[in-house]
Amino acid sequence: MAVSPSFFPPRKRRPSPGSFISPNLSDLKLVRSLLVLSQEISVLKPLDYLQKRSSTSIIRKSKLLVILFEEILRNEIKFLPRSAILCFEEIYIVLQRIKSLLEDCSNGSKMWLLIQNESVSNSFHELTVELSTLLDIFPVTEFPNLSEDVKELVVLIRKQCWERKCFVDPTDKNLRYDVIKLLDQIKKEIIPDYSELHRVFGRLGLIDSGSCKEEIESLEDEVSNHNQVCEKSTVEIIALIGLVRYGKCVLFGASTPRYELASSSSFSEVVFPEDFRCPISLDLMKDPVVVATGQTYDRNSISHWIDSGHETCPKTGQNLIHMNLIPNKAMKNLIALWCRENKIPFESTEPNDKINMTTINKAAMEATRMTAVFLVDKLAASQLPETANRIIFELRVLSKTSSDNRACIAEAGAIPKLVQYLASENPQLQVNAVTTILNLSIFEGNKRKIMESSETLEGVIEVLRSGKTWEAKENAAATIFSLSALHEYRKKLWRKSRVVKGLVELAKLGPVSAKKDALVAILNLAGDRDAVGRLIEGGVVEMAVEVAQAVPEEAVAILATIAKRGGALAVAGAKGAVRKLAEVLRDGPETAKESAAAGLVSVCRRGGTEVLAQLVATPGIERTIWEVMGMGTMRARRKGASLLRILRRWSVAVEDQTAVAYSTNHVSALSIVQT
Repeated sequence: MAVSPSFFPPRKRRPSPGSFISPNLSDLKLVRSLLVLSQEISVLKPLDYLQKRSSTSIIRKSKLLVILFEEILRNEIKFLPRSAILCFEEIYIVLQRIKSLLEDCSNGSKMWLLIQNESVSNSFHELTVELSTLLDIFPVTEFPNLSEDVKELVVLIRKQCWERKCFVDPTDKNLRYDVIKLLDQIKKEIIPDYSELHRVFGRLGLIDSGSCKEEIESLEDEVSNHNQVCEKSTVEIIALIGLVRYGKCVLFGASTPRYELASSSSFSEVVFPEDFRCPISLDLMKDPVVVATGQTYDRNSISHWIDSGHETCPKTGQNLIHMNLIPNKAMKNLIALWCRENKIPFESTEPNDKINMTTINKAAMEATRMTAVFLVDKLAASQLPETANRIIFELRVLSKTSSDNRACIAEAGAIPKLVQYLASENPQLQVNAVTTILNLSIFEGNKRKIMESSETLEGVIEVLRSGKTWEAKENAAATIFSLSALHEYRKKLWRKSRVVKGLVELAKLGPVSAKKDALVAILNLAGDRDAVGRLIEGGVVEMAVEVAQAVPEEAVAILATIAKRGGALAVAGAKGAVRKLAEVLRDGPETAKESAAAGLVSVCRRGGTEVLAQLVATPGIERTIWEVMGMGTMRARRKGASLLRILRRWSVAVEDQTAVAYSTNHVSALSIVQT
């Protein structure tokens, strides 16, 4: 067998400091606390599928302890012997550990519990032996008021707790072997036998799509707890996730999508906070870093951007004065905390990480590949829209998790199969299809497959223009943004007038989230200097002015980029553009002020005296510029200083012209008087 047995101790939740009984508390309160704790253990249900005997046995012993503590309280003993107090305090700690172990086993993953079977059995045995040892030193003779029945009960519990050897259920042991055998088959690219898969899943209580989904979530929660502690256990858990996901699809078919009661029929998936997404990949950032403009990106994405020869910030279009990438540890900690709270695995991707999931975890990769092939084959054979919807939803969920999954799905031939559903009259099916393509496009290797397929690209553009829901249009815009991250595809995209028109319409009419996706896609296209003319013709400048109130950061960044790349006169001539830039510089969010300053500098240098007059007419503009110079980012300070110099030169020129005009008029008046 290729997979050697390995055991990892279960998570042990030690009692909190407040849970321990202080020696200063009354003896009666100590016994009450023991009674409550033993009662809490007594009402717990024995484990259903694994560790049945061990869990049942230890719960039964807790029920017997309840009788002992109730008897002591009935006798109203106010002061316990010192030896009894020390014994009871230790028993309290052991009972806390028993309760934690039972809860961990009950609430955690069944698959992971099975893999740890021998280790967990040892934990039950150790706690039972500890309890026996404490009962051995329990001073029964110093409690004269205890009935003989209760004294005999103590002896009975002590005998029951004394087990020379750890009991490992042979049924559980054989089942563990069967699971490892399935993983080994998948590693060797052997498709597991259907009946064997069904038997193993049934023995673990994984009897439908819902129970499998819960098991996957439990395993992902285990990843969050292990990936910073034990590399090997993390890898094995991920392999189990792949096995359960494969079994779920093969045995029970694709999930039925659950929809929230929302106007957009949005899916009940976990939505990442916007700040946690990399502006380039749109994926959850694993190693956030800050670039020279102050924007945060995932290290892998921005490194590839810079290595491709770019010297600008992808989000703002500003030149990077240096290429240093500064780790954003505060952001990384926030993302990790959020992932833990939402039971989402968070895998660090720093360069010094030791875990390489692609090379180490072959079983997980093969399980994902088999799952993708199975789903794509089912999609190709499906005739009913409802069936196709369930399958595509499953692909959508699978494509969210990692680049490896996205590669496997595309290699299985999913992209051509998804295209026909982009034009579906079923809004839910259309959203599923375009979102799956979006997720696949995040992986760079899939971008070429999408761009080289005219049907796929045209299908995405059609959803952008006439999708059934805002969500479908928004995800189509996000797909355009993802594809335009590569310079070679940017030109092909902006040359399609339908792309520009679709993005402009979405930015004008869509909800805020859709506006942002449309604007960042336009900003990416504007990174190509040749695209500026086409964007101006498509009404991008007027649109940016119109939506600047709702999404100032993205709108102002577009105006600044277009002005810098040859469109300054177009920005200057757009109604309200200069005033809007000045207002954002004065009252907008800090993240937008830098772009506003940069845009005003470009416009003022090329827009002539009328633009300067509009800017000067803005109330408090000079004070605003001084504030930017004093408290803005380094680049904002430089742009603010440049803007102030431009205004002062213009002011001096105006004063000189006024003086010349006054002098000329004065001379003319003297001549008339003298005449």
